[in-house]
Amino acid sequence: MKKDFYEVLGVQKGASEEEIKKAYRHLAIKYHPDRNPGNKEAEEKFKEINEAYDVLSNPQKKQQYDAFGHEGMNGMGGAGAGGFGDMGDIFSNMGDIFGDIFGGGRAGRSSGGRRQYRKGADLRYDLEISMLDAMTGKEVSIDVTRRDTCETCHGTGAKAGTSAKTCPQCRGTGQVSIRQGFFSFAQTCPRCHGEGHIIENPCPTCRGTGTVRTSKNLKVRIPQGVNDGSTLRVSGAGDAGPKGAEPGDLYVVIHLKKQEGFVRDGDDLHTEIKLTFAQAALGMEYDVPVLDGSVKVKISSGTQPGTILRIRDQGFPKLGRRGMRGDLYVKVNVNVPKSLNSEQKKALFEFAKTMGEVPKDAVQKNDSFFKKFFS
Repeated sequence: MKKDFYEVLGVQKGASEEEIKKAYRHLAIKYHPDRNPGNKEAEEKFKEINEAYDVLSNPQKKQQYDAFGHEGMNGMGGAGAGGFGDMGDIFSNMGDIFGDIFGGGRAGRSSGGRRQYRKGADLRYDLEISMLDAMTGKEVSIDVTRRDTCETCHGTGAKAGTSAKTCPQCRGTGQVSIRQGFFSFAQTCPRCHGEGHIIENPCPTCRGTGTVRTSKNLKVRIPQGVNDGSTLRVSGAGDAGPKGAEPGDLYVVIHLKKQEGFVRDGDDLHTEIKLTFAQAALGMEYDVPVLDGSVKVKISSGTQPGTILRIRDQGFPKLGRRGMRGDLYVKVNVNVPKSLNSEQKKALFEFAKTMGEVPKDAVQKNDSFFKKFFS
């Protein structure tokens, strides 16, 4: 007694056409004779799943089968009428399915059987720039090694005065039919490698490939605010595609050089300044260095060491957001002098007294205190 066709493919009775096709593809790969040489059980299973698919992939047969089961297949021909008459016919209803599985189908081809070439390869270029260039933006010149269309043969791969000829083995289809016992399937033509044509007189410059390796100078625009690790895409600047196919793209990866005294954090910039005790205590206007010059910052009197000053809109431009910039953060350090002369020591001592930093008994014995600590 024959198994239920839905059970053979492992799908529910209400399965969609795509679900049936997906299940069949999986089983066809698993039980194909090429993957199970000499395995009679796998061969029988392969026939069984093809018989089931022949019915369930045909709307008319499927409707008849759903209504009357195996008995409904009598008189309809094909699998349900007693199996495949010629096992080579197993492959006749598979279309793109089997070609996709075993490499002989229409992948990479047009409906006319001609090969559709993939675009050329994408390329990567690592570019190191300064923080200033990243902030202001600029156009840079780079030399890229890539494959270009051969100027001698204009990408055909054939010697001047000659042209490619239709492959005599596959007759231009790029595929040949292979029979193994009862089975027959298509695979890539071994002579033309799926091209559909052969070049008997290859171009001496590119040796029949249609492309040559060259070095080309390109201009790349660095946008304002670009960050470390950013990738810029230059369309069509990659390798030329084979036989006139679309070229690939160039991807420029940005690397920022370290800038002494500055740290970038997203769109913000961080730096440090050193003030004297007097400057921090009295306050002043200070010229803070930035990447492209300096900016005046007001230091309030009594500014403490470690204070962080925020200067708005002095950071990096926000990429893609015109007119918007990050901020500059300035950390204040106070520089304590390592040596003082006698006059400076006396002045500082007097200042310490006014601030109440010198003990009263030390003030009364000023000479001995001074000699002890400042001589």
